Amino acid sequence: MTPRPRLRRSLAPLLLVAGIAVVHTRAGQPAAPPSLSVTETMIPMRDGERLYTQVYAPTAAAAPLPILLLRTPYGTGAANPARIATALPELTAEGFIIVVQDIRGRFKSEGTFVMLRQPRDRTNAKAVDESTDTYDTIDWMLAHVPGHNGRVGIAGTSYGAWLAVMGMLDPHPALKAVVPQASPADMWIGDDFHHNGAFRLSYGLEYAYRMESGKEIANPAAIIDSYDTFDWYLKLGPLANVNAKFFREKIPTWNDFVIHPDYDAFWKRQAFAPWLTQVTVPTLNVAGWWDQEDFYGPLKIYELLEKHDTSGQNFLVVGPWNHGGWSGGEGRKLGRIDFGSATAAYYRQNVLTPFLAHYLKGTGKAPVSEARLVGAKTMSTTARPTLP
Repeated sequence: MTPRPRLRRSLAPLLLVAGIAVVHTRAGQPAAPPSLSVTETMIPMRDGERLYTQVYAPTAAAAPLPILLLRTPYGTGAANPARIATALPELTAEGFIIVVQDIRGRFKSEGTFVMLRQPRDRTNAKAVDESTDTYDTIDWMLAHVPGHNGRVGIAGTSYGAWLAVMGMLDPHPALKAVVPQASPADMWIGDDFHHNGAFRLSYGLEYAYRMESGKEIANPAAIIDSYDTFDWYLKLGPLANVNAKFFREKIPTWNDFVIHPDYDAFWKRQAFAPWLTQVTVPTLNVAGWWDQEDFYGPLKIYELLEKHDTSGQNFLVVGPWNHGGWSGGEGRKLGRIDFGSATAAYYRQNVLTPFLAHYLKGTGKAPVSEARLVGAKTMSTTARPTLP
């Protein structure tokens, strides 16, 4: 769900996982940002908790605009219109009201954070989940955000994509488009914490510590006091020492790893198979061939939805990207491999933005096909990937 957890996080990676990324022009200079205003607010949920939210609106809109909601557990950052405009040049140029929100229990939002909070028991009228929080946020925005056209979209990358999928399980009537980019779908079979059932020790331990040690992101260096991480794990001894020496049973996700080492009912319920039983909203699933975290998820979500897609609203895009590689920059290269075309920029300009414009504004072109490979045409001709 994130790049390697021990890395020190700059603003750009945090924005990337929320569905935002710093994008530059071909000359390497930031795109000229349009003028945006920002409003900070605490949106009340049905149980009384309030979620910190930033609303960015174009200052010179000629007509009502749709709302694009980006929810994140990684922190919205300081309210800064220039930062958002520069980070999302294609979308702000097209014209959207951008709303960024800290999810329940994270950073400035109230409530208790639960990692990958599962769908609520609908027989309990007081139960909440990410779907109800999304619903309540949209309902509040329609009543309090001026200048909107009544349509809302949700987008995100990684954890943000998972939140987008959760938001469409029981969607608000105003939700008209969802773009989950690299959403996990099954954390034991193929995404993030396990790959084909093999537990990723360093990733799982450090990510759980980062997310569940407090409301903000914690640095695993507080416990991993060695430059050589591999050596630290060798010296750790039995994995029982994690709780005995460091976590003291206080990191819920680590406790789940310990209690559920096999693919039992706990993991099966966390997977999306029990929940994706209908296509409720036009959905653009995005995957990268070299995504080291969540390549399994987007394909599985597309597969599950496709069984119920009677209206042709389930779409898939796959390109030559690593985790989040479509979000920023040109996407022409991956390491030393040159694809011969700006695949990420092409996706944002010719797939993502038209998709949102079509379903949220009625102006963009409809998707040209149900499944699409970005960069495939270029790669099949003379400009094949080569190593210099």
